[in-house]
Amino acid sequence: MLTFTALGPFQAWTDGSPLDLGGQRQRAVLARLLVAGGRAVPVNTLIDELWPGNPPAQALSTIQGYVSRLRRALEPGRAPREEAEVLVSAPPGYALRAAAGQVDAWRFESLVKSDGPPAQVWADMETALGLWRGPALAEFADLSWAVTEASRLEELRLIAVERRADAGLALGRATSLVADLEAHAAEHPLREEAWRLLAVALYRMGRQGDALAALRRARAVWRDELGLDLTAGLKRLEADMLAQRLEEPPPAAPPSAPPSVPLSVPSDAPAAASGDVLRVLVADDQALVRAGVKAMIASDPGVRLAGEAANGEEAIAGVRATRPDVVLLDIQMPHLDGLAAARRILAGDDPPKVVMMTTFGSDENLYAALRAGVSGFLLKTAAPEQFLAAIRAAAAGDALIDPAMTTRLISAFAGRTDPSSPPALAGLSDARLDVLKLVARGLTNRQIGQTLSLPEEEVGTMVKSLLEHLGLFDRAQLVMTAYESGLVTPGEKAHFSSL
Repeated sequence: MLTFTALGPFQAWTDGSPLDLGGQRQRAVLARLLVAGGRAVPVNTLIDELWPGNPPAQALSTIQGYVSRLRRALEPGRAPREEAEVLVSAPPGYALRAAAGQVDAWRFESLVKSDGPPAQVWADMETALGLWRGPALAEFADLSWAVTEASRLEELRLIAVERRADAGLALGRATSLVADLEAHAAEHPLREEAWRLLAVALYRMGRQGDALAALRRARAVWRDELGLDLTAGLKRLEADMLAQRLEEPPPAAPPSAPPSVPLSVPSDAPAAASGDVLRVLVADDQALVRAGVKAMIASDPGVRLAGEAANGEEAIAGVRATRPDVVLLDIQMPHLDGLAAARRILAGDDPPKVVMMTTFGSDENLYAALRAGVSGFLLKTAAPEQFLAAIRAAAAGDALIDPAMTTRLISAFAGRTDPSSPPALAGLSDARLDVLKLVARGLTNRQIGQTLSLPEEEVGTMVKSLLEHLGLFDRAQLVMTAYESGLVTPGEKAHFSSL
């Protein structure tokens, strides 16, 4: 099948193999016809647009030669006098005849303009954005028609990003969208929709203060860049947030692909070292939350419910009775809160891994939980796949921090001195410090080994020795130690002595 790609390097393909389209100007003829969307382009227009202001004397015959060679490339089996079916004559010029599915730019535009329920919009935007391989028509950036078309396609791409996010919010996927929306608003600070989506996503996660702060950032940027205040729409959104008039977030729905998590649930975390079923105890004072988590666990044959508890005391008793592999523990519960319960659970012999669940939670409590040795925390609004991946990651010994909270939490407490902190990092070799830096960045042992050219088993041994040297017992504590000591700072690019 013959296809054309313009969302990135311009190329024509036959059954996945690239065709020889000739030199730059000959390729530009085909690209210009593609941009016309199947409409005829007069030869005079081609000449004017390929040689702006200074066409050669033989421009017409040159164009005809380009077309002849392109026809041979596109239809190599066509007989010499047989009429072309792809690059056709359409007096007073030429046209490209192709179906929408044969041209990535045409298919992309159709997808971006499609409509339907949120799930369909999400799928269509995912497909559309997946067609991009780089800036459109970049190799023709010296030609005005290509620049104009590239700008139009880029605007459609931004619309696709925003339509995807809007559909994701309607599907209850705020948590997995925030990081991308932060980047989108930072890269395009004058787009009203970028700030609206970011603020709504933050608000729906229970982060009202951060949502309002995002709108304040938008206001500051617009005043500096444009001398304008927020639009009426963003002002209404701000007022609704202050008055808490926004609708409640809908139930979470699973995303089409597992979310990426900075400090993190790694994609290569094994389900269990021996392939055994992981046993999980769920502790939350809300029966509805417990029921939802139990349903997630029941959906995965590799995970089994070990028990449930409605308060901290019951959680401690349940751990002693059932000896689970992982405990999902609400950070705020009656009788004994989750933080105190986690400390007592982790102080026992051969304790299970503990993952804190929170609706939003205070930074102080979340920070204290990580220092106590929990494997990390998850928002209760996280998608089922993220819960199940977190259980596996915790059981495998990895640290996880929900992406919606990572930057805020680490930035707030990085460099803090604490009397109970582990001893200074003095005495650690450069190799061990390199490993500690990468642990703090959320890399798995396999990824650390690939980065430092070390066997995965050797990395595992070094991580264990770091825990012993610092008097710690959990990978999450290594993460916090690296930030507290100043070895790693938020946003810093790591440098490694052994690279």
